[in-house]
Amino acid sequence: MYEKVRKYNKKILENNELLIIAGPCAVEEESRILRIAQFLKSLGVKYLRAGAYKPRTSPYTFQGLGPKGLEILRNVKMKTGIKIVSEIMDASQLEFYEDVDIIQVGARNMQNFSLLKALGKTNKTILLKRGFGATIDEWLYACEYLLNEGNDNVILCERGIKTFETQTRNTLDISSVPIVKGISKIPVIVDPSHSAGRSDIIIPLARAAVAVGADGLLIEMHEEPNKALSDKEETIDFKQFETLLYEIREIHDVVKKITLS
Repeated sequence: MYEKVRKYNKKILENNELLIIAGPCAVEEESRILRIAQFLKSLGVKYLRAGAYKPRTSPYTFQGLGPKGLEILRNVKMKTGIKIVSEIMDASQLEFYEDVDIIQVGARNMQNFSLLKALGKTNKTILLKRGFGATIDEWLYACEYLLNEGNDNVILCERGIKTFETQTRNTLDISSVPIVKGISKIPVIVDPSHSAGRSDIIIPLARAAVAVGADGLLIEMHEEPNKALSDKEETIDFKQFETLLYEIREIHDVVKKITLS
């Protein structure tokens, strides 16, 4: 069973650092992305997330800006020094991701094995999201594909799974965090935005994720959520993000003390 996942011993996050990745679901105009990046930097957040390519259930919804979106992210990175996280959909797009610091594999591509093998041959950090219908074993086997090709720069992301519940977009499987951390030393972060599908419960879900031992969070955040081009219902604003950041850092400090005691 996923031999390399079990034997993983690389330390990606130093000093028990809480990894915070935040930003809009999709890349929009450069001036807006720049303002969001500057806001994140002012709060000590090192990573900006925004999708240049957007896999969508409906072919009629916004699909992202593609290479132009990655160019915008590159320009913002050069101006601010912030690190960039963006989703890839196909191995043929790899040539455009040279300036992306963390390449995200979305839930729909968790078992895109040709893509995983191609990313496994790079030295880029890969953020592997759990598929919305995937078991923990299937998720870890997908990770094994990356490790098996030689890339041990991997972060796992729990983003909720499909259940019969209709009050949320997905059901956040908070139990996956301690289960995976009991199996492997690979960092595990949580995406409360996609699991919730609604902005009003993102902060309490983020609290729960950090309390249960998650190594970080992936948050959809925008200066004007109602104007976001994608997933506006699950996007929080600047003020809400500041509240979230303060609370989860406090919780993380407590969890760190308990763990080290």
